[in-house]
Amino acid sequence: MTAALSLGTYRVRAVSQAARTALAAGSPWLDTAPNYAHGRAHEELRPLLREYPTVRVATKAGFFTEEQGRTALADGVLTREEAAGRHSLERGLVRWQTERSLATLGRVDLVFVHNPEHDGQGHDRTALHRSVREAFAAFAHAGRIGGYGVATWSGLTSGAFSVPELLTLARQAAGSAEHHFTGLQMPVSLIMDAPITQALNGGGPLVQAKDAGLITFGSAPLHGGALLDAMTPELVNLIGPGLSAAAAALLAAGSCPGLDVVLTSASTREHWDDAAKALTVPLTTQELRRVTDELATE
Repeated sequence: MTAALSLGTYRVRAVSQAARTALAAGSPWLDTAPNYAHGRAHEELRPLLREYPTVRVATKAGFFTEEQGRTALADGVLTREEAAGRHSLERGLVRWQTERSLATLGRVDLVFVHNPEHDGQGHDRTALHRSVREAFAAFAHAGRIGGYGVATWSGLTSGAFSVPELLTLARQAAGSAEHHFTGLQMPVSLIMDAPITQALNGGGPLVQAKDAGLITFGSAPLHGGALLDAMTPELVNLIGPGLSAAAAALLAAGSCPGLDVVLTSASTREHWDDAAKALTVPLTTQELRRVTDELATE
C-alpha cells in the first residue's frame, strides 16, 4: 500500500481553498501549525472542520509568529527574550499553544513538537534532550488531544536525536509507558531520500517508528517544488510511464516502506486527483530500489 495522501498547509497561500479541495477529495488528515499562513491557518480551517467532522487534524507547537509571541509575553508565558526567538520548547508555551489551537480549531487529534532541533542548543545533545523532555511533559497526560509527536526537518538526519531516544524521553516525561507519544513527521522525498533507502534496507527512523506503533508522516515530498526540476523524463518514466513529474515524485515518496501519510500542498482538484490516481498503484520494493539506485548514480 502507498501512504495516504493528505493535505499539508505549509506554504499554502489559500489555506481554506486548499483544505476544501482536499477534504472534498477525501483527505484523511489535515496538517497545520499556529505559525502557518502568517498565523491565520487555524482560523481559516475552523469552519471547514465543522463541515468535515471525520477528518483528523494535526497541528504543532514550538514556532510562533511575532504577534503570537507578543500575546504569549502579555500572558506571562514567555519572557521578552524568549518571545523574540519565535521558537520555544518551554512546557508553558507548548501547553499555551495547544490550548489556543484547541480553542480555535475546535478539536486536535495530534500535536507535533515542531522542529525541536531548532531550539538553539547547538551541539549540546544533553541540553536539547532536556528541552524536548520538557516539551513532552506538557502532553504527559494527553487530555483533550489524541496524542503528540515530533515533526522534524533535520533532527533525525543530523544526529540530534533518534526515534528510540524520543520514545525514552516520552517515557521519562510521563513517568510511565503511558506517554501518548503517537506520531512522527519527517521529510521523505527523492531529494531527502535517506529515510527511503534506510526503510528499503529494513531500518531507519520510519521502520523504528512503525515498530513502536507510531503514525508516520512524510513531509515535503516535492521538496518545496525544487524536486520537479530534477524529475527528468527518464526518471518519471522509470517511476511510472505517463505520470506528471509531481505525481511521479509523490508516488516514489508514498511508496516508502513504513510511511502512513504523505503530505502534499496541492491546492487544485486537478493536481490532487493527479496525485491520488498515481498513488493507487504503489511501487514495489524492487521498483522503488531501482529508482533510488538510479538517483545514486547521478
